[in-house]
Amino acid sequence: MTTAEKLSNIQVEFKAKKSRFNSFGKYNFRSAEDILEALKPINKKYRVYFTVNETFIQAELPVIETTATMFDIDDNSKIAAKAIVAVDLNQKGMATPQQFGSASSYAKKYALGNLLLIDDTADADATNDHGKLKPKISSNNIDKAKKFLDNGGLLKTLQDKYDIEPTALKQLQNG
Repeated sequence: MTTAEKLSNIQVEFKAKKSRFNSFGKYNFRSAEDILEALKPINKKYRVYFTVNETFIQAELPVIETTATMFDIDDNSKIAAKAIVAVDLNQKGMATPQQFGSASSYAKKYALGNLLLIDDTADADATNDHGKLKPKISSNNIDKAKKFLDNGGLLKTLQDKYDIEPTALKQLQNG
């Protein structure tokens, strides 16, 4: 079996449960560690192994380029996929190491997702809101949102899921 055939089979067979729960956003997700753990039995079956490497790129915004690679033990060939993530140094509620760690984790997960063709989107019926409005975050109910950000959550996550009133958005941006 060629390396490409092995990867194709792995992409079809691979399953990684969304074993983690975001209590603020009320959704399950998988981490890079979950993906790597789920790959261990596949490594032996197909005689392959996976690595994840990062490169820091100093630019206007610092960038982490992450490469996920599958190595074929039988013929020493490899196939790789990349993800590039900017580090948000203005992320409120995070120290600089947390900002880099968050970007690193995100990049690892998406590099692995690109290599393994992991689709993190739900089907259209599950995501169709059928005209329902997003829940609102206002100055009156902002405490949970602040706690989410203080624990390392991203403002973009809140903006995707909630309609944030302008005054509340300013409060969240200013910490």
